[in-house]
Amino acid sequence: MLTIGITGGVGAGKSLIMDILQNRYGAFVLKADEAAHLLEEPGEDCYNKLLDTFGNGILAKDGHIDKFKFASLIFSDEDKLKAANAIIHPAVRVYIIDAMERERAKGTGIFALEAALLIEEHYDEILDELWYIYVPEDIRRQRLKSSRGYTDEKINNIFSSQLPEEVFRKNCRYTVDNSGSVEHTSDQIDALLKDRVSG
Repeated sequence: MLTIGITGGVGAGKSLIMDILQNRYGAFVLKADEAAHLLEEPGEDCYNKLLDTFGNGILAKDGHIDKFKFASLIFSDEDKLKAANAIIHPAVRVYIIDAMERERAKGTGIFALEAALLIEEHYDEILDELWYIYVPEDIRRQRLKSSRGYTDEKINNIFSSQLPEEVFRKNCRYTVDNSGSVEHTSDQIDALLKDRVSG
């Protein structure tokens, strides 16, 4: 089984890459964000630890963690962000490793993981290779404005918190340029996977 980590800046179209891998190559795809949300559901270990650490003030009326309240709390305080990450990130990593082993046992050909912090969280240690999805900053800015309605200020804040391009390139084995057509992107993926997996 080939295990691939998909990373890149916000607005680079990582979801498109995952869709191509899933639909064209039958890859099992997993997004770290979605895994984290599952682990924060009531009754899960992460949920209990987050409540112990941050109190019931992060809950919505239905007993679930209120994502907006929680984000506001941790992103305004570096120590709280570190505390939250120390709970969530190790649990997500275990979840991902379990999913990888399950898919390996099934005979899955490709396992693709998308995560914003693949490099920072050292996922190169458990994945065969990392792919950097590249799109110039000006195009990403346009996409975020049109598809998500983000303001320049919000985009600037997100961009400034993410790794610079040279760090992505240095740490990822391959770069996929996703600034053109879907066909252009698909052709690059075909070239990367040619003779390595059955398409």
